[in-house]
Amino acid sequence: MTNSIPDAGTDPESPSLVWHDGDMPYSTDFGDHFYCQTDGRLECSHVFLAGNGLPQRWQQPGEFRIGELGFGTGLNAAETWRQWKATRLPGCQLHFMSFELYPMQADAIDRALSRWPEIDAERQQLVALWPTAPEGTVSLQLDDQTRLTVVCGHALEGVKASDAGFDAWFLDGFAPSRNADMWSAEILQAVHDKTAPGGSFATYAAAGFVRRNLTAAGFKIERRPGFAGKREMLCGTKALSAA
Repeated sequence: MTNSIPDAGTDPESPSLVWHDGDMPYSTDFGDHFYCQTDGRLECSHVFLAGNGLPQRWQQPGEFRIGELGFGTGLNAAETWRQWKATRLPGCQLHFMSFELYPMQADAIDRALSRWPEIDAERQQLVALWPTAPEGTVSLQLDDQTRLTVVCGHALEGVKASDAGFDAWFLDGFAPSRNADMWSAEILQAVHDKTAPGGSFATYAAAGFVRRNLTAAGFKIERRPGFAGKREMLCGTKALSAA
C-alpha cells in the first residue's frame, strides 16, 4: 500500500486528474490509477507486447497497425516505440492508433512518464510534439518509421469510424468495474470487426463479462498469468477466415 496524498494540481483538460506519490496520475472520476502501481512499463511489456506476440510479429516488411483503447499517459505508446526501434527492420512501418476521451496535457504526460529513465528519449520526443490543446485527431510522425495517431473522443465512435485492418489491440481502459462502457459488448464487437484476419488483442482485464463479450465478438480467448501476481490476463486472436 502506498501513502497516497493527492497533489493540489490538476490537468485542465482532465479535472479529475490528481497525483499520488509525486508522479503517479490517478483519476478521481474512475477511482483508478492510470497504470499498474508495481511498474506500468513492465506491465506493458508483459501484457500488451508479449500478449500480442510482439516484437516478433512486427519483424516483417510492410506496415504493422496497433490499436489501443485508452491512451492515458502515453506509456504504452512510449514503451512500444522503444521496443519497436530496437527490433524493427529497415523500411517497415508502425502505426500506433489510440482512442482517448480525455487527452492529457503535455506537462502531465511528461510528469507521468518521468519515473522511467528507460523511455526518456521517447517521452521527450512525444512531449515536444504533443499539441497544446489536443482534440479531434492528433497525428504525429514520431520518426521516419513510426506514426502515432490519437483519436480524441468517445472510443466507440472512433473505433467504428477507423479503417479496418488492425494487427493487434491493447485493451487498456480503466478497470472494468469502474469503466464498464470501455468493455461493453458493442465496443469489443467493433474492435473485432476492425481487426485483420489473424490479428490479436491483449488486456490485463479478466472479468467474466469482459471475457464473455470478447468471446461473443468472435475472438478465440486464451487466459494467461497476469502481471505482478495477478492471477489472470486475457489475450486472443481473430480467425484467419470465416468458418
